[in-house]
Amino acid sequence: QVQLVESGGGLVQPGGSLRLSCAASGSISSIYAMTWYRQAPGKQRELVAIISSDSGTHYADSVKGRCTISRDNAKNTMYLQMNTLKPEDTAVYLCNAKIATLTSPIPQVYWGQGTQVTVSS
Repeated sequence: QVQLVESGGGLVQPGGSLRLSCAASGSISSIYAMTWYRQAPGKQRELVAIISSDSGTHYADSVKGRCTISRDNAKNTMYLQMNTLKPEDTAVYLCNAKIATLTSPIPQVYWGQGTQVTVSS
């Protein structure tokens, strides 16, 4: 069984910064692409950033230049450094990852439960 757990969300003033983490645990053999999504109330889930297994990255235009995605493969953890936060960044941030396990070599996509980010003065 694989679990993804996000952390690092909270309330921050406009212009502030947060660092989100997504830690994978379980009987993991390989982690492929890892992705951050966000979902604001009444809006569709939106891709924020994606990082490949060899650390290639892609960002949504809405966060490009303000966010940095990274991963620590030794810790099975992905990060999202968010700077110059805006009220429109307010959302639940969720991570997903494509993971192969010791008992299931065909990679499957797993989701975390999300962490709330609120940007408000």
